[in-house]
Amino acid sequence: MRSRADPTMLVFVNLLSPSRHQLEIEVVFDLVCPWCFLGTRRLRRALRARPDILAQIRWRPFLLNPDLGLGGTARQDYMARKFGGEERARRLHATMAELGQAEGIAFRFERIRRVPPSVDAHRLVRFAEQLGLADAMVDALFTAHFCDGADIGHAGTLATIAAQQGLDHWAAQRFLSGGLETDAIHAENLRAHRLGINGVPCFVVSGRQGIGAGHAIAGAQEPEVLERLMDVAIAEAAEF
Repeated sequence: MRSRADPTMLVFVNLLSPSRHQLEIEVVFDLVCPWCFLGTRRLRRALRARPDILAQIRWRPFLLNPDLGLGGTARQDYMARKFGGEERARRLHATMAELGQAEGIAFRFERIRRVPPSVDAHRLVRFAEQLGLADAMVDALFTAHFCDGADIGHAGTLATIAAQQGLDHWAAQRFLSGGLETDAIHAENLRAHRLGINGVPCFVVSGRQGIGAGHAIAGAQEPEVLERLMDVAIAEAAEF
C-alpha cells in the first residue's frame, strides 16, 4: 500500500531546494589574450560559489589582431611592438604568472614561439558548442596556448585539442579545413566594436532573456565583483 506524501515534508524539501536564478552571461574574449584566460577562470570560480545561479554562457569572439596573417608572427617581435621592449614584457609576464596561480593557471609564456591568428580557434569553439562542449573547449584552448605553448592557429593542433575534449578528430579537421563560421566570427567581432567594446574580456550579464543588453563590465574582474554584477541582474529580473 502506497503512503501519501506528507505535505509538510514537501514544503520543507522545497525550502531546502530553492529555485535557481537563470542568467545569460555573454563573454567577449580572444583566445590569445592572457587577461581573458584569467577572467574566464574567475568567472568559473564565481559561478561555483553561487549554486543558486544557473548560468548560460555565450562565448562572443573578439579579434585583438584581426590583420594577422595565417602564419601569425614571432612572439618576441609582437611583444616588442605591443609593449615597447622585452623588459616590460617580462614584468607583465611575472604579474600574470602570479595572478594565474590563484586560478590554477600555470602560465608558461616562454613556451610560446608565435602569436597565432585566433579566427580558427574561435571557429572550433562554435563547432564544440553544437555538442554542448563550448565551455570545456574554451578552457582547453587557453590552456594549450598559454600553458603548453601550442600553436592554436594550426588546424592539426586544433583538431588534436578537439579530440582530447571528446570531439571527433576528423570531423573537427574537416570543419576547420573549410570556411564555415568564419564570416560569423568576423560579424561578432564587428558587433562588439559597434557596442563600444574595445578591450577584453568583457562580461555582459542579463537576467531577462532577449531584453536589452544587460549589465556589462570589462576586465579580468575578481569573482566577488562578478557576483555583485550577477546579483544586480537577478534583482532587475525580479522586477519584471
